[in-house]
Amino acid sequence: MKTTQYLRIFLLAILSFFISISALNKAIAAELLLPQQAIAEASDKLKEKMQNPEFTKDFAQITDFVESAIYPHVDFNRISALVLGKYWRDATPEERSQFNNEFRNLLVRTYSRAFVEFKDWSVRFLPLKMESDASKVIVKTEILQPGIQPIAVDYRMVLIKEKWKAYDILIEGVSLVTNYRTTFNNEIRNSGSLSAVIETLKTRNAEALSKNSLHNS
Repeated sequence: MKTTQYLRIFLLAILSFFISISALNKAIAAELLLPQQAIAEASDKLKEKMQNPEFTKDFAQITDFVESAIYPHVDFNRISALVLGKYWRDATPEERSQFNNEFRNLLVRTYSRAFVEFKDWSVRFLPLKMESDASKVIVKTEILQPGIQPIAVDYRMVLIKEKWKAYDILIEGVSLVTNYRTTFNNEIRNSGSLSAVIETLKTRNAEALSKNSLHNS
């Protein structure tokens, strides 16, 4: 899958994480299992926000909202550890904290693009079977768009203190964590250190926020 195509579908997947049952009635929503409900929890609030054209034009406002909406439902620490792999194990506590913050900012900016780039789509939950004592689960969904085949999007989720949180997204079998791991491993090897990559991330995030733009990466 090409990088641009993956990013496009990834943005759809992120957005579907929060609007996935906006078209379902309450009776159907009540039938969702707890991990599915975690994915759908912020749907109504996000749908209401997206109907406000002034909101979708304000990058800072979008970023603040997306972070507040996503943060309770995503295990960013686990994602950072999986993305860095061996470099996470060797990192200092300060480097771990800094990478986690900057990587989270990068993801939030990526999520925010989905507000303005995609329309006219919906999501379908696939049947989910899980044990009553399960602590990990994969929630399978399909993104539906007119004129194209459904896109398989799976969410790896973990139970933390009685709350289900996502720690990876698979798009047609391609893992978000694996994609970013390859990217950051290459950057660390090329730059010579994790701290150098953190500084680059910090600069990119600061520049994007200062320009108030959805199009900086």
